[in-house]
Amino acid sequence: MVDQQVLEELKKYDTPSITNVVATYPDHPLCLGLYNPWSENWYTDQTIHCMYPELGALCGYAVTCVFGLPDPGYSRLTFMDIVDALDDSPRPTVLALEQKFPPEIAGRVGLAGGNMTAAMQALGCVGCISNGPSRDIDEIRPMKFQYLLSGITPGHGAQAVHSVNTPVHIAGMDVAPGEIIHMDENGACKFPADRAAEVLANVKALLEEEGDRIGKLQKATTAAEIRAIFGGKGYAAGDEPDSES
Repeated sequence: MVDQQVLEELKKYDTPSITNVVATYPDHPLCLGLYNPWSENWYTDQTIHCMYPELGALCGYAVTCVFGLPDPGYSRLTFMDIVDALDDSPRPTVLALEQKFPPEIAGRVGLAGGNMTAAMQALGCVGCISNGPSRDIDEIRPMKFQYLLSGITPGHGAQAVHSVNTPVHIAGMDVAPGEIIHMDENGACKFPADRAAEVLANVKALLEEEGDRIGKLQKATTAAEIRAIFGGKGYAAGDEPDSES
């Protein structure tokens, strides 16, 4: 288990900064290089959106599930099995909910409402990411529970749980149970729980380095000064700055 103080500290940093030390800049000494940044699915794409950006960053252990249409040949799992998985996990948790509905209805599944959210929150869940929509946005807002979703829609029909705590794929990100998910209004990324302390130490060091560089850049007045400031110490190799911001 990750030290709870580490998880609390990680909430002080935005998700892009976390990605920078997880894998984005593998040639930088403070980047852990946990994944090939392009070929591996370790962060979300543009298809999901943050419902409550004012909540800031959060992180927690992934609990995963898959929802789809009821299957008459399979009815073993229910939402209560998700409840049990949340209860069994170290806390805090983030529910990674993959939606597998037919294309003709996938955009109309207002899946997780106020009751489901309240139950999850009672068990230490702080947020949910899903490749589909949800509903009850106004009802959930006072709960201070974060959602990253494809969008919102007011209704749904019959639905069923197809799996609990199996690997899922959500908005470009592969998630396995027990991984750490870090998320904010930029999206989400994941990394192994046993690397959390390293992620925290390196993001602190990287932002200190970056803050010093930005301070110098804000005082620069010529291209020569800017080139000297980067001086081969940017994220990219060589003497040209990368296009990071």
